[in-house]
Order: sequence, then structure tokens, then C-alpha cells
Amino acid sequence: MNQHNYVAIMAGGIGSRFWPMSRANFPKQFLDILNTGKTLIQSTFDRFSNFVPKENIFVVTSKEYESIVHEQLPDLPIENILGEPSRKNTAPCIAYISFKLMQMDPLASLIVAPSDHLISDEPEFIRVCDQALSFVNHMNAFITLGIKPTYPNTGYGYIQFEQMAVSKDVYKVKTFTEKPNLELAKTFLASGEFLWNAGIFVWQVKNIITAFEKHLPEMYEVFAAEKERFNTPDEKTALNEIYPQCTNISIDFGIMEKAHNVYVIPSSFGWSDLGTWNSAFENFQKDYFHNAVAGENVMVIDAVNCMVHMPNDKLVVLQGLEDFIVVDSNDVLLICKKDKEQQIKDYVAEVRKQKGDKFL
Repeated sequence: MNQHNYVAIMAGGIGSRFWPMSRANFPKQFLDILNTGKTLIQSTFDRFSNFVPKENIFVVTSKEYESIVHEQLPDLPIENILGEPSRKNTAPCIAYISFKLMQMDPLASLIVAPSDHLISDEPEFIRVCDQALSFVNHMNAFITLGIKPTYPNTGYGYIQFEQMAVSKDVYKVKTFTEKPNLELAKTFLASGEFLWNAGIFVWQVKNIITAFEKHLPEMYEVFAAEKERFNTPDEKTALNEIYPQCTNISIDFGIMEKAHNVYVIPSSFGWSDLGTWNSAFENFQKDYFHNAVAGENVMVIDAVNCMVHMPNDKLVVLQGLEDFIVVDSNDVLLICKKDKEQQIKDYVAEVRKQKGDKFL
């Protein structure tokens, strides 16, 4: 294993589209959504520890989740659990780990990945990551992993790439597009020039810090001013001073869409971002009537194409439903048409408005 390769697992999100299973005090990355016997963050950590030293893996999370990360990842050094004082999107998160690593190892190369994605072909994922690390270690380049699309998904961002490879399976990125409507997604798919944006990035730390200086200079300056305090007992105090000064902005919008040295590797390693109940449904084993059922005491009668997630100790009899999401988290029961799942965020907002934060 290369001692200069590092991983930052981003694990600070709330996962509101997986409500009511995913809650503010225990979000989806800490849940076993697919009944595999491992939580999503445990699967992510295990995947990376196959080819990166465990002491080189960091989890950047919200400070309120530090104890959950420590409990779920006992093999991760406790000093590698980095708690952000507030949620400011992915750019400050990546600036934090980058400045911290630069103080530790100026030769560091970094893979940044979400904690809650599903990857079913791990050998192929490792091969692509190794290829990306090799590329960025020889060029001042940022790699993003793009997923070869299989249908016109409107819930993912898209990456357009040039058709001439600059190296084996590595292509220059032309454009990034946020979640398109269905007609545009169909056009993207038909063109063969677009990939789903997996949100997994690879670069040398020194190069991403230079990009912060160029494209997000104000954020660069607040981190650079405090960099000597990283990896010291003063680090948390420094963060509490830095984060209020940071803009809430994604790394995609802040840097990747502006930089001219962004490349993509088209990939197929069984990826899903597990962002919604429908994505869970797609990755679940189905019964004879195409229902995805989690829960040991669920009886399904004349129901078709449903996503059902129930506590193991609850008897549930489900009759006559078609294309529904039915999720019970003891104090909340959600029954929702599958084609309305993108509105679950709106339902959560309405719950907050009417009932406060008790059920969130």
C-alpha cells in the first residue's frame, strides 16, 4: 500500500429523503438500509481499507456524529474522526481535510467519497481508484469518477466528456449539469457523451489547495491563516473560528465546474448513491410480486412493486397496494406513492412546520 494515498469519507449529511428511517440524530449513513448486516459507512470504510492503510482513512462528519462513527468504525483511529462545527456543504469539508493533510504529508494524494453509496463490484472500483491515483500523481489534474448511465435518471448530476481519451480510459470533462428534467436526461443518454456524477474525486492535495486559492480565495485565506493549528490540540478551536467565515458551497460548484484540469474515468462498478427509497428498491432482493421487503414479520397480500421497511418485531399485513413506499420507524409511519418520493423532503419540511423537530 502506498503510504501517501489517503481517503476522506464525507459523513455529515442528514439524508432527509430516507426519512423516516434517516433522522437528524441518526442519519442514513449509520443505517443498514439494505439489510446487508453492515451500515453504509461500515461498507464504505471496509471497501477503502482493502487498498488504503486504515491510518490513512479519515471520516469528516458533523461533530454531533463523532461518537456514532467511533462506535461503528472501531478500527478507525479516533484522531481520524474529524467533526465539523457546522454544515457548510462539501467545499469547506474538503478544504479542512486538505489543509490538515498538507501539514502531515505534502506528498499526499486524496480520494474523497461519500459515506452512503452502494458499490457492488468492489474489485473494479479498486482498479479504477488505482488508475485515478496513478493519473493524478503524474499530472496536475483532478479526476472525478463518472458512471456509465443505464437509463435517463433525473435524480443525478451529469458529466459531459470529450470523446478523445488523453490516457487510457481518461477523458477531459467538458461540462457539469445538475439534475436535468426527463427530456434532457433522455437526450444526454442518447448522445453517449454523458455520465452520471458519482461525487467521488481524486487529486493531489497540493493541487486542490492551489485550486482553492484560485477559485475560492476567501475560503482559502481563512484556512491558510489557521493551518499551523491543524494536528495540534488547538485544531477544534481553529475550526470554530474558521467555519462561520466559510460560504455554504459545494466542491462541484466552487471548483470542479471552474477548473480547466478536470478529467473523468467512465466507470461501471455497480454504483448507486442510495439517495432515495426508490434507489433502495432497485437494489433490494424482490419477492415474486416484485416487492422489496425488509422486516421479519411482514405479510404481503395482493401487493405489487412496493418498498416496505418495517421493524423486525412488528407484524405488518399489507394488502392491495401497488407502487407504494411503506416505512415504519416506530414513532413515524410513512405511506407514499413511489412516484412522489422526490417530495419526501417537502413532507419533512411540513412536519417540521406543524410538529416541530420531534419526528425529524
